[in-house]
Formats: sequence, structure tokens, C-alpha cells
Amino acid sequence: MSAEIVVSLITLAGSALGTFAGIFINTKLTNYRIEQLEKKVEKHNNLIERVYRLEQNEAVTAEKIAVANHRIGDLEQQLEKSES
Repeated sequence: MSAEIVVSLITLAGSALGTFAGIFINTKLTNYRIEQLEKKVEKHNNLIERVYRLEQNEAVTAEKIAVANHRIGDLEQQLEKSES
């Protein structure tokens, strides 16, 4: 074999190795970043679920307060009637 062919084969092997190494490293980095984003999304979804539950509890509490205020009003009216 001539020297030019040997040099070109070594160059081809080096280029192929460099290309595949770059692809491998880039894939690992992309997968890592996707995993980090998935963790952030999971935290966000948990926060949204907790806020939804808090809003439901707040609505129930507001309804209970409205009922209690109505009962107090009724009791005050009965008290006024009995004093008259």
C-alpha cells in the first residue's frame, strides 16, 4: 500500500471516531437535560395539584362561613323577637 492510502485510511478512521464520539456526548447531554426538565415539570405539576386542593378547601371554608353567618343572623332575629 502506498503511504497516501494509509494516511487517508487513518484520517477516515479518526474522523469517524471523532464524529461518533461527538454524537455520543451530545446524546448524553441531551438526555441529562431532558431528565432535569422532567423533574422540574413534576415539581410544577405537584404545585398545581396542591394549589387546586387549597382552592377547593377555601371554597368549602367560605361556604361554611356563609352558613355560620346565616345561622347567626337567624339567632339574632329570634333573640330580637323574644325581647320584643
